Amino acid sequence: MASSKEFVEYAAEQLRDAGNISWRKMFGEYGWYCDGKFMGVICDNQLFIKITPETANAFPNNPKAPPYEGAKEYFWVEDIENRELLTKLAQATWKALPQPKPKRGKKNGGI
Repeated sequence: MASSKEFVEYAAEQLRDAGNISWRKMFGEYGWYCDGKFMGVICDNQLFIKITPETANAFPNNPKAPPYEGAKEYFWVEDIENRELLTKLAQATWKALPQPKPKRGKKNGGI
């Protein structure tokens, strides 16, 4: 089952205290970003956050699951209503992830 746009918007609202949240459709589901960093995915109306060594140590009891078959494990946010925990997890993940590489401009083809 694909995620609904309503759930994606709700998840972004729940994450609003973590930073500037955006998303885009990817492979029939959604990837989500915080202040320009890719943070995780939304699959089947469930929120998943990347796991880093720092967040694995800081949140050892958070459930983990692959968001889709064949994927590596992410933190699975069971209680999207717990905005305080969600914000802490998202901010810790954002801090641990590297800055995205600047995008290159497209070269003009021609003769």
